[in-house]
Amino acid sequence: MKKVLLVVIIMVIYMMIGHIAVESELIPDDAIRIRVIASSDDKNDQEVKLEIKKELETYFFNLLKDIKGVSNASSMIKNSIPEVEEIVSSIAKNNNFDVNYGMNYFPAKEYKGVTYKEGYYESLVVTLGKGNGQNWWCVLFPPLCLLENNGMEEVEYRSFVADFVKKYF
Repeated sequence: MKKVLLVVIIMVIYMMIGHIAVESELIPDDAIRIRVIASSDDKNDQEVKLEIKKELETYFFNLLKDIKGVSNASSMIKNSIPEVEEIVSSIAKNNNFDVNYGMNYFPAKEYKGVTYKEGYYESLVVTLGKGNGQNWWCVLFPPLCLLENNGMEEVEYRSFVADFVKKYF
């Protein structure tokens, strides 16, 4: 009986800690973000935004996948702005656009059940046309969302305690 009670207590504590960890999941303070803002919410403008997003994800995944350290990533991103402008120009065609690297404003965002605070963040922002449409953003470095969008398999997290409980109880 004591053994079962101990296991139940451990499981409850483990679940509480796991819940707190998920709730407090945050983007690292030194992360670099990327944001693509559509000209409007018109279907065509949103499709252009998504096509640019897709191309930039692939481009930056390949550029940053082996980079160590935020300062190296920042330098690589700054140096890649001409290539980013070429990618955007080839897709946006005659649309006006702006590519900006620096401290840029991001609204609050909920992603996978976690709300990320609004504020100014080091980032690469591509604004298409008037920039009045819905936007897409993710973490460019470390490449958190680039991994999940470039054919990388999802990581399975396992717990020693949960495995132990399943195995023996």
